[in-house]
Parts: sequence; C-alpha cells; structure tokens
Amino acid sequence: MELLLRIAQVIVPVFLIVAVGFFYGRRTRPDLTAFNRIALDVLAPLLVYTALAGREFQLQDHLVLIAGGALLILGCGVAGWLLARLTRTDARTLVPVVMFNNCGNMGLPLALLAFGPQHFGAAVALFSVSNLIHFSIGARITSADARTRDLLFSPLMVATALGFASAASGLRPPTMVFDGMKLLGDAMLPLMLFALGVRLTALRRSDVSRGLLGAFARPLIGLALALPLAWALGLTDASRGQLILFAALPPAVLQFLLAERYRQEPERVAAMILLGNALAIVFIPVALALSL
Repeated sequence: MELLLRIAQVIVPVFLIVAVGFFYGRRTRPDLTAFNRIALDVLAPLLVYTALAGREFQLQDHLVLIAGGALLILGCGVAGWLLARLTRTDARTLVPVVMFNNCGNMGLPLALLAFGPQHFGAAVALFSVSNLIHFSIGARITSADARTRDLLFSPLMVATALGFASAASGLRPPTMVFDGMKLLGDAMLPLMLFALGVRLTALRRSDVSRGLLGAFARPLIGLALALPLAWALGLTDASRGQLILFAALPPAVLQFLLAERYRQEPERVAAMILLGNALAIVFIPVALALSL
C-alpha cells in the first residue's frame, strides 16, 4: 500500500499536467512552433546548465550512472537493429525510436518527483548524454545526410558542455545571476509536460497499427537491458532507480523532429512516439515499482 501511494505521488502530478495540455489542445488547437523554439533555444539550455552547475550536483558521484545510461542507449540501438531486421522494418525509422527516450518532457519531472532535488542533477546528466548521442550517432542513423556539426553546436549542447565544465571546475556565475537562470530554466518542467499533452491530441486510431512496434519495443527493450546492467555496474538506491526509470521512458519527441527534417517516414515515427507516450501510463508505474 505504501509503495502504491509513493507511485501515485510521482505519476499523478505528471499525468495531471499532461491531461490539462491534452484537453486544452483538443479545445484550442494551439500552434506550438514558437514555444518549441523558445524551449530548445532558451529554457532547456538554462535548465540543463543550472542543474549540472548547481552545488548539489557532484559529477564524480554519477560517472558510473552516466556510463550506464550511455551503454543502455547503445544497447537499445543494437536490439532495435535486430528487431528491424526480424520485422523487416526500415532500421533508420525504428532504431532511433528504440534508442532514444523522452527523458526531457517526461523523464525530468518524473525523476524530480521520484528521487528529489538532491538527485535531479543526475537525471539531467542522463538527459544530456542522451542528447549528445542523439545529436551525433542518432542523427546519422536517421539520415546519412545529417549535419551532425550543426546539431552539436546547438544552444542545448553548448549549455551541456558548460554545465559539465562548471561541475568539474566549481566555477559558476554569481548567485544572484545563477538564481535567475535557474528560475527561468525550472519553468521548462511543467511546460514540457503541458506541450506533451497538446501533442497527444494528434494521435488517431489509424496510427495505432503503425505505432505499436516502436511504442512497445522502446520501454520493453529498455527495461530488459537496464535490470542486468544496473546489477553489473553495481548501481544501488537512487542511481539504480534512475537508470530503471530512464530505461522505461517512451520514445523521444525529438526524434519526430529529426525524422520530419530528413523525411524518414515521419508519419510512422510520429505514430510510434505518440502511442508510446500514451502507453507511458502503463510502463512508468512498473518502472517506479522496480525503482522505489
């Protein structure tokens, strides 16, 4: 009973905000283009930098977890490629969907509620490593024509590099400046969930059959790899829980942007992502039961 209550305390606030975004989106059909640009260029970079550069985040304490996150992503990529071969699905469509999860929109708020502010920096570190691999290897998997250099020099990647540099060196802006940056970055968490709810209004019945493979493969493969990986790396307590929660997250919304940009079956990728995020209401409680 106590475990169920803890799981509810984590997922109810998250899915409440998603639901508000969904019903608002159904009613008004807002255009998120401007928000997406602000989120990627301003809010997300500030959130990442302030979490990594904060005094409560000690880089050396999370190196094994970060390595585990990278190994998990790469392992999911190999499993996704094998699944694509078995199901005769285009690997450039399926593999990135299986590799990369929604560790921004959904993962960060869930990690904050599940493990507390003292472990939030570790969740941001996993998010940063995921983005680094996504904008390099993931982009090249999606399209051989991807300009990795442009993606890696985006504001989010620059903020990630500066955040890790501050964490390693201890150098950061004056407190009054840093607090202002953190206040603006923290606004990203509820806004990401709200925007996710709005995006879910695009899910149609016809998308279900096209999206089932990626929607189920992403969390199932992730969990199947994360449990033995956490044991092999000796992760315990919050670090083990972070990796398991990270593994169970649905497909990354960002992958749709790349699929659309490089014309890699964007409709099918969108179906996988939207259905996967809708199914998070099933897989996230399972991950939290294994984590908490």
